[in-house]
Amino acid sequence: MTSTASERRAFAHKINRTVAAEVRKQVSRDYGSPQLSKKRGGAHHPLPLTEVVEPVDFEEYVSSHAPAVEPGPLRQLVEFPQDDLELLHQDKECTTLEPPLPEEEDSLDPRVRDALAVYTDDWLVIQRKYQHYSTMYTPHSSERQRERQRGLVKQTFELDEVAATERQDDQDDAKRRSVSLDETPRGSWASSIFDLKNSSPDALLPSVLERTAAEDMDCRNTEARLQGRHGDLLGLYPPPDEDEAVERCSVPEVPKEHCGQRIMVKCLSLKFEIEIEPIFGTLALYDVKEKKKISENFYFDLNSDQMKGLLKPHTPHVAISTLARSAIFSITYPSADIFLVIKLEKVLQQGDIGECCEPYMVMKESDSTKHKEKLDKLRQQAEQSCCRLGRFRMPFAWTAIHLINIVSSVGGLDRSDPDSDSERKSHGTWNERKKKGFERMSIGDDMCNFATFRPATLTVTNFFKQEGDRLSDEDLYKFLADMRRPSSVLRRLRPVTAQLKIDISPAPELPHYCLSPELLHIKPYPDLRVRPTKDVQEFPARYVYTPHTAYRNLLYVYPQSLNFSSRQGSVRNIAVKVQYMAGEDPSQALPVIFGKSSCAEFMKDAYTPVIYHNKSPEFYEEMKMKVPANLTDNHHLLFTFYHISCQPKQNTPLETAVGYTWIPLMQHGRLRTGSFSLPVSVEKPPPSYSVLTPDVQLPGMKWVDNHKGVFNVEVKAASSVHTQDPHLDKFFTLVYVLEEYSFPFRLKDVIITESNMETELKNTMAALRGALLDTCVRFLHQLLNKLIQLIVYPPVIAGQIVNLGRAAFEAMALLVNQMHKNLEGNQDQHGRNNLLASYIHYCFRLPTAEPMMPPTAGTHTYDMPMQYATLSRATARPSSLQLSRSKSISNSNPDLASTPVSPDEEVQRIIGSKGIDRSHSWVNSAYAPGGSRSVLRRNPNSSCELKQANDHSCNRMSAFLDSVALLSVPTRQIIKKVKLASTLKQ
Repeated sequence: MTSTASERRAFAHKINRTVAAEVRKQVSRDYGSPQLSKKRGGAHHPLPLTEVVEPVDFEEYVSSHAPAVEPGPLRQLVEFPQDDLELLHQDKECTTLEPPLPEEEDSLDPRVRDALAVYTDDWLVIQRKYQHYSTMYTPHSSERQRERQRGLVKQTFELDEVAATERQDDQDDAKRRSVSLDETPRGSWASSIFDLKNSSPDALLPSVLERTAAEDMDCRNTEARLQGRHGDLLGLYPPPDEDEAVERCSVPEVPKEHCGQRIMVKCLSLKFEIEIEPIFGTLALYDVKEKKKISENFYFDLNSDQMKGLLKPHTPHVAISTLARSAIFSITYPSADIFLVIKLEKVLQQGDIGECCEPYMVMKESDSTKHKEKLDKLRQQAEQSCCRLGRFRMPFAWTAIHLINIVSSVGGLDRSDPDSDSERKSHGTWNERKKKGFERMSIGDDMCNFATFRPATLTVTNFFKQEGDRLSDEDLYKFLADMRRPSSVLRRLRPVTAQLKIDISPAPELPHYCLSPELLHIKPYPDLRVRPTKDVQEFPARYVYTPHTAYRNLLYVYPQSLNFSSRQGSVRNIAVKVQYMAGEDPSQALPVIFGKSSCAEFMKDAYTPVIYHNKSPEFYEEMKMKVPANLTDNHHLLFTFYHISCQPKQNTPLETAVGYTWIPLMQHGRLRTGSFSLPVSVEKPPPSYSVLTPDVQLPGMKWVDNHKGVFNVEVKAASSVHTQDPHLDKFFTLVYVLEEYSFPFRLKDVIITESNMETELKNTMAALRGALLDTCVRFLHQLLNKLIQLIVYPPVIAGQIVNLGRAAFEAMALLVNQMHKNLEGNQDQHGRNNLLASYIHYCFRLPTAEPMMPPTAGTHTYDMPMQYATLSRATARPSSLQLSRSKSISNSNPDLASTPVSPDEEVQRIIGSKGIDRSHSWVNSAYAPGGSRSVLRRNPNSSCELKQANDHSCNRMSAFLDSVALLSVPTRQIIKKVKLASTLKQ
């Protein structure tokens, strides 16, 4: 009775021992996509499988077989569910307690109005109610399947245990062959396997011999089958594997503002050997390699209450937002060349920087008794300076922290700053420490991670005295580069002894009591009375390809240098006052300048630090402003130059105006930014100066140095309203002129009228290829909205239907092509660009209302019926236009010989007459499988009007998409369902 593997029953030999996973992998190799086959390559040994039948194309079958042909209970399987699609409004998450909106509410500028419409509208998506029943793979569905299986009993199947059974059979055979008959009590082979005396009997079967009616037996069997059944039978199916998924569907990410790696810097204390006057600090991040400042300034005040009291007459009201001592910096491109630069300023007093820093270099607290009289004199002078010159500052000292020493493990376990007191005591002089740490500075950017590192508390002890003639950013970059290696330049800098204690750590994900760059309260903010933390605005070192999703309109002014060497008179202690003017009257200065530390939240003017006795000073000041929503030609920046009298004299005013210049902020529909070299007028500007630039030689005015540019200033904007790109600005300006019908309009040297509007707008759309890609991406939502608007609704100018659809589509296709080529890493598994997929899924709204039509002479208004639009323009004129037969209709497609009577006929003629390149189409990428979306904006009109508008709009977009042969059957079904869903929602 010996049993071996070769003696198994005959049917067992016919069982296919191949694991199901291997079968699926073999099928995917043999019948997978060409791309996958190319990637795998090489020869493989196919498994013995039957021929795989090509699956039925369900969409093609449904489109070719009408549901009426399939009667019976299974008819619903081939029909699209009537209630599958629903239109959902998803609330757009607001990260602040107050919505980021401009203060002006009435008569907003068109570009601001459009931007607010994009940034404040809720997400509008098409929800598929029965999508979770499909076979698609998503991380959410896989996790949900695992959750359903946690409470189920583990199932065991024979096929999955074939290998284990074979091994057990082999072990049993070996055991039976090794047993000797002499080892058993009765000498039998069976007793060696079954111990009959000690084995427990099976449970008795009650009533097994009793006669039972068939009905009762069926009832018992039914009850027995219901016992111990699984509540979720389909839950037994294993969760889908991502590698073996047949269908994948990924929901695009919700659009949100860009945010890099974030670090938090807390300023704990600042102490000097002597305390005689208030000292103010500034933090900012600089990238030495890119030679760029990558953050705005953060101002902090660590003075004692006694020192703050010296400036009480100049700061009657102190806003709590200016009392922040901690800041969160964002770093998009981590680098080993990033420094945290700390600058200190003090109240202006008589004497140059060296003279004012001398007491801090030679005096110590231990010598207070020795220098008591001198300290008392210094405190008295400081008190007088604070009382008289408390509004003005002067440079004092600076230092820098190399962040790579903090965040990288190469910098040591203590992660202390190389300038910290602890390292100074244990590693010798400053230059010796730099020599020892020179090698560890050569670290690649890939090792920089500012998101996760051990928090460090630093005590910075060495500050360098500011040099009055080396205050520019170029000089700062040289100093920072020298800090990474031993340098004779740094040896010449005399240190100012101080103790600045700061804490650097990764920023929490949801910090409490945080203010946005616009000083809005970021959630969570439990108590408005708590000292806040400021979220510092980042200026990325390189381009960032992320669309704007929130309103932001900030302006930064950087005075750089002034040359008054040829200016006659006593002009030495120069301060530049900057004002944001809404007009030319002094009372029209707007309180839009952000305060620094321990002052009011917003101010009407700001001053640069004063360099004592210097007629050609350099500046490092940053002035932050909020730009009003409604900009006019009268808005300008006014720069007034003052000579400050540091020593009190009779009949000598504290400040004397010695020059004026200005920058008009709005010109030809654009916000003016960039670098300027401005001439300075000796006298006050004449009336109506704000609409002109100071480069214009106005008669009767005296200019410094014969009207040469003597004042250099840079203006930057962090705005989600103004593009700062000439091509985009011109396009949006012309669109707004067309929407407002504000003809004629002067755009630089061209007068835009009704006759040349079409040509100018087409040329402008063609010129969009010259716009920077990062700017196009940042304003992607507004740009696509306007292009689609021009495609769907042809504008009417001077009674003519202007064809802009083809030019708009070409501009849109060019934009999408550039995004696909330059942003290859930003694509999902379907090859769709994530930015475009997010726009379609959340932001896209099919226009449902005609633009306002302007009246013409002799008529009241245009009562335009709905007109469809495709790549070309229908030449049929609405009867309500009442045009004379002599007027022609603009048409960009000369191949159209006659007027099409329907969108389908026009589409067929276009496709038949012209070949269209669809390889890089935006619609092709956005409407890929699993990503088709068409959403309608709600209209407050009646349900009947809404349905008509939706019908016409959907017909237009459907005809437009059909014309480029990109619309599949399910997408057309979706558009039809959208019309129904939108109507039902009303």
